[in-house]
Amino acid sequence: MPRMTINGRPVEFDLDPDMPLLFALREAANLTGTKNGGANFDDGGSTCECGACIVLVDGAALRSCRITLAEAEGRFITTIEGLSRDRSHPVQQAMVAEQAIQCGFCTPGIVMAAAGLLSRNPAPERSEIEEAIQNDCRCGVYPRLMGAIERAARVSQRQESISAAPAPAIDTKDAAEAVPALRVVPEPEDSGT
Repeated sequence: MPRMTINGRPVEFDLDPDMPLLFALREAANLTGTKNGGANFDDGGSTCECGACIVLVDGAALRSCRITLAEAEGRFITTIEGLSRDRSHPVQQAMVAEQAIQCGFCTPGIVMAAAGLLSRNPAPERSEIEEAIQNDCRCGVYPRLMGAIERAARVSQRQESISAAPAPAIDTKDAAEAVPALRVVPEPEDSGT
């Protein structure tokens, strides 16, 4: 039974050791932030190139559809859920601040790839960012994405700060005050019938 540490917690999977890590994360561990952009169990993810499933494995950004549970044995895995519980990681903050998120499907993989880059290179050049972020994004946020990663690097080095993004599970009434395009619709009154 493959054992590893996921988001700081030791786990053991009672699954086929040849199963891609992606499927164990999503289906067994219920860590669904790691997305499946087209990998399937039969080919071990060999046809997938999108990067939506990127996680940190011992600090390196790797596609979880291409790593088996056996290969993950004894390693430290960080998913988007484990990067920061309160969305305070500089990459998460910069992605929001630079409006570098569209539909959000590819965002977890991009965030993890960028976090891996910044952990090994705190001040990457634009060309190094472009080389490290090979994720597909059908929404085409690349110009804002590059700016967000550059900004995250400055935040990581304490050259700049970003006001915090809204906390998870914000009350809709509070969100409506902060976001003018959102209105809270009053619940219909009970007519007693």
